[in-house]
Amino acid sequence: MQKTLTQPAARPGSHDLAIPHAEGVSNDEFKAAMSRLAAGVVLVTAHDPDDGPHGEDVGMTATAFLSVSLDPPLVLVSLRNDSRMDDLLAEVPVWAVSLLSESQRHIAGRFAMKGRVSDRLLFADVPYTRGPHSNAPLMGGALATLECRTESRVVAGDHTLVIGRVLATTLPSPEPGPLTYFRGRYRTLN
Repeated sequence: MQKTLTQPAARPGSHDLAIPHAEGVSNDEFKAAMSRLAAGVVLVTAHDPDDGPHGEDVGMTATAFLSVSLDPPLVLVSLRNDSRMDDLLAEVPVWAVSLLSESQRHIAGRFAMKGRVSDRLLFADVPYTRGPHSNAPLMGGALATLECRTESRVVAGDHTLVIGRVLATTLPSPEPGPLTYFRGRYRTLN
């Protein structure tokens, strides 16, 4: 027996919502549902050797980051299509990820800003070291850092899923608490 999907009855004032996709879920409804999924917060970084005489470091806050495989060690990060990081990782095969700690909310906010002109100022007063495999910034005080080499890229809607092989990791001691993102805000686990 075939099941027929029906649209729910319109709510008062629902004419103000975004027009639903063919499948029946609007952008606003999808974002509201997904905001209820708690996520870790990471800073994805790479070094652009072609930007200026010494190159430039680039960073981007992400919450769509996950482990894919143990053997080989693979991770996945989702990047908005045509973003600076997406364009850079299409050209530069190595990059890094810093899993941000609860004390790094200011870093997450700083690198999540839209429309910024240069990342050079964003890195100016942030403690970091340079990864030996990627030459990318690794944030001091992070829960962990990973250096990765792109294995594959998959375009998925308005994002590109970048799968990277983990080349190296660092773990601090003592271990701070994680920074999370839930319902549109950065949070800690207290």
